[in-house]
Formats: sequence, C-alpha cells, structure tokens
Amino acid sequence: MGFTPLAGTRAPVRVWTDPYAIEPQAARQLRNIGTLPWVQGVAVMPDVHFGKGATVGSVIAMRQAVSPAAVGVDIGCGMSAVRTSLTAADLPDDLAGLRSAIEATIPVGFAQRAKAVDPRRVRGLEQAGWDDFWGRFAGLDRRVAQLETRAQRQLGTLGGGNHFIEVCLEQGGADEGRVWLMLHSGSRNIGKELAERHIGVARGLPHNADLPDRDLAVFLAGTPEMDAYRRDLWWAQEYARRNRAVMLALLCGVVREHFPQVGYDEPISCHHNYVAEETYDGVDVLVTRKGAIRAGRGDLGIIPGSMGTGSYIVRGRGNPDAYCSASHGAGRRMSRAQAKRTFSTADLATQTAGVECRKDAGVVDEIPGAYKDITEVMAQQEDLVQVVAHLKQVVCVKG
Repeated sequence: MGFTPLAGTRAPVRVWTDPYAIEPQAARQLRNIGTLPWVQGVAVMPDVHFGKGATVGSVIAMRQAVSPAAVGVDIGCGMSAVRTSLTAADLPDDLAGLRSAIEATIPVGFAQRAKAVDPRRVRGLEQAGWDDFWGRFAGLDRRVAQLETRAQRQLGTLGGGNHFIEVCLEQGGADEGRVWLMLHSGSRNIGKELAERHIGVARGLPHNADLPDRDLAVFLAGTPEMDAYRRDLWWAQEYARRNRAVMLALLCGVVREHFPQVGYDEPISCHHNYVAEETYDGVDVLVTRKGAIRAGRGDLGIIPGSMGTGSYIVRGRGNPDAYCSASHGAGRRMSRAQAKRTFSTADLATQTAGVECRKDAGVVDEIPGAYKDITEVMAQQEDLVQVVAHLKQVVCVKG
C-alpha cells in the first residue's frame, strides 16, 4: 500500500492507513507528537487508535529524548509463538480438557502464584542470567523496590485485558493444519508501576512545561532522569520477555502431557511496547514502538487479530520509511465500554464459534467485533511485512 503523509506537522508523520479513517482523538495525538522538537519522524501503523499521550500503533523516532507515554504502561508487552509437530488430526474433538489444563497451569487475570517459579524446574526454559536479572531489582526506582516478591510471583502469569494463550492451526499451504502455540502478555503490574512513576517524573521537568499534551513529557539524554528511566525500562522489557518465556515453556509442558510425541521448533518472540536504539539516514535515534513490532529485513514477528479471527506469522521487509516496523495486531475499533454496550454474550458465542474459549460477559469487551478487520490491516502493510503463516485459533485462554 505505501504510506500517506499526515499534513500539518513539523516532523514527517507517515500513515499506513486512510488518514481520514483515523479517529479524531488519535489524529490530534499524532499531530501533537509531530510538533515536538525532538521528534525525527513518526510512522503510523494500520492498527492505530487513541491511547494515553501517544497513540497505540505509533512508531516515534526521537533524537536524544524519549517519552515514556510513547512506550506505553505495559512495558515490553509482546507475543511469543512456537510451531509444533502436531497436526489437526492429533487433536481431540473436544478441546475443553486442554483449555482447562492450560488454565490450571498458568494463572490468568489478576492471579499470581503462591510461590515464585523456579526456572531450574521448568523444562525447556533458558537458565542463563536469572541471578543477575533478579539482582538488578534492588537498583530500580526505590518506590517499587518493595514489590519484588509480587514481581516474582507474577512471573509466568498471563494477566487480563487483551492478553491470551492460544492453540492455533495453520491455514493453507504445505503445512495446513499444523498446530502452533501462541501467547500475548507483558511485564504485568511491575512494568505498569514503573511506567506510571516515570511518566509522573517527566511531567514535572521544566522543559516539558509548554507541551501540547502533558502526557507526552520526555526525558532528555544525559540527565539523571533519563538514566533512571532507561535502567528501569530495560529491566521491565527483560521481565516481560522472561515472563513470556516461562509461560511458553509451561504451555509446551501442558501440551507434552497430552501429546507425548510432540516436537517443537524454535520459538518466535517480539516486543510491541518498547524502546530501541537505531540509526536511520545516518541519524542515531531512540525508537519507541507502542503497539508496533520491529520488522527489519528478515525479522520474524507475530501479528494477532482477535479471539475469533486468527493471527499471522510475518517476516519483515525492512522498510526504513516505517522505521522497520509493522502493526502489533488488528487494533481496537471501539473502546471496551462501547463494546460492552454494543454486544451481548450471544454475539460473543456467534463470533467465536468453533473456538474453545470463555463466552461469558467478562470477556465481551474482547469480542472480535470490537477490533478492526485483521485482513484489511494486513493488506495495508504489504510493503512492511511478508506473511509466513496464517493461523486460526481453536483454543483461546483469556484472563
């Protein structure tokens, strides 16, 4: 498709969807971002929608600065997936038992573990770096230092909202019917605590006094505040990555108990709320991807739809106009509150037909109808990613 420039901004804002289809609140946010003096450019993904400070589905390249709100409060949120040796023929007709076993092994929603996961006892889990990782906790923002026990007990837990665990079947091609395991989660409460505390600090800095939106407050390179944020940010991004790794290893274990013959390929994992140091046109920038994945040439990524529509495994094309990025999913087309007003549990059952999942009022806000059409979103970013596999879920575990 290519991009369309958004008019009326100082820095270039390139849009991978119809600019007139962007909700007015999100369009104002994008123009606000484009006026900031530190911004080198903005790439707007086809799943764009209104967020806190910065839009979800925005990739922002800044020189010597970073805005915590442009990362998001669930620092390091992302996806993991692994292809198995199983096929649809290996699965039973009734998948309720498999779903129950997953829910019994991996806490969901606000639940945390009674005892922290011991990485040494989880088959298939990386063993390196755990002591160093937890050793850095004491150096985090002092106001969250007392949350270490909670952070440890939440490791390997899913959370709620749009987080999920799925068993999927590959659609079409030579591997049609191949079983994949997939999950979506982030840094749990500890990442949110760190993000909100740093956003509060940034708001109070003098250089942010005249911003069009206080939530776009930035930290500047070479300052103690930036150093503290980058330290905590790195830790939360790594926590999110390890959280997904623990869950994926546990999920593989559940499936192995049901299907002892199963084999697994190398997992795929990608953040979609994070910061990276990158260089474009000879300029070193800090790139924040809030609701976007890195799609450098050859990079494997995961773009989910909703709990009834399926997902895509993709390979990046390395498009520099988009700062080598792609969307993180379908993106919401209505708020959670609006979804609850619009849809019923009967609608949810209809839209998730054929999927073993919750179909109660507690997840109506996650109904497929509340999300954009993932097929259209994929069509709008053909110059950003190449589709490797199209997946359709048969089990979906929600928080």
